[in-house]
Amino acid sequence: MRDREALFVCTGNICRSPMAERLLRAELGPDSDWTVGSAGLLADVGQRASEPAVAALREIGLDLSDHRSRPLTSALAGRSALIVVMTEAHRDLALVRFPAVRERMFLFNSFADAAGGDVADPVGMPLSLYRTLRDEMLEVVPRIAEFIEKLEVC
Repeated sequence: MRDREALFVCTGNICRSPMAERLLRAELGPDSDWTVGSAGLLADVGQRASEPAVAALREIGLDLSDHRSRPLTSALAGRSALIVVMTEAHRDLALVRFPAVRERMFLFNSFADAAGGDVADPVGMPLSLYRTLRDEMLEVVPRIAEFIEKLEVC
């Protein structure tokens, strides 16, 4: 049996996936029976979110300062009812490692109006790019929330 958990996955788990995690948590609200997490395919354990990611979310009232990175493991992948990756390369690598999750894995931008395409990695870029990423994610996250609220978990 899978948990009612949505998991966002990127490379290092310090920019894109933690931002998406916090945005979806906020969208679902405190009364949701879903948990939301994030992980990275090449993540070290315990790294803080990048400062521009923290700043971009702080501007809209969300706190990312307590985030600590973690790698995607078979346990995390196995218990998650939904896994949302940021790029096709993330999907391909994750499926090599965890082929059983194929039916539960989606590209982040598959929920966007112009479905498809990768979410660009902002690491090392200025705050303005993180703001753009945040605003693009804010348009997509409500669709992910609608999707998981309808998802049958068994």
